[in-house]
Amino acid sequence: MLVRPARAEDRDAIAAIQFASPEASSWDPTGYDITVAESENRVVGFLVSRCTAPDEIEVLNVAVHPDFRRRGIARKLLLPLLQRANGEILLEVRESNAAARQLYEALGFIAVGRRAGYYEVSREDGIVMKFRSC
Repeated sequence: MLVRPARAEDRDAIAAIQFASPEASSWDPTGYDITVAESENRVVGFLVSRCTAPDEIEVLNVAVHPDFRRRGIARKLLLPLLQRANGEILLEVRESNAAARQLYEALGFIAVGRRAGYYEVSREDGIVMKFRSC
């Protein structure tokens, strides 16, 4: 498994994963920091983030192709970001996404708030989670 910065030629694979992951946020990754996970020369997951302040990063999207879920790929995408963080990392996760919430908690994120009706399609609440680096 290779985790690397996204390249222009990854765009179609990222779009396909987004399409196959309707439960994930649907941010347009253009103009943000994008990391991909590659397995056997195929992009199987991605992470979109942005720096919102000198000591703050926001994760906009983490998605893994359905055929590759439950293999630790999301964790592998998040770990480099957590290791280089110098401050806080924030994200929102669907209230119903227990697997993602468990992953984030295992990595050291804590729930700090709720955004009512945050997700457009289902009007589901988003749980705001924060990671604080040492």
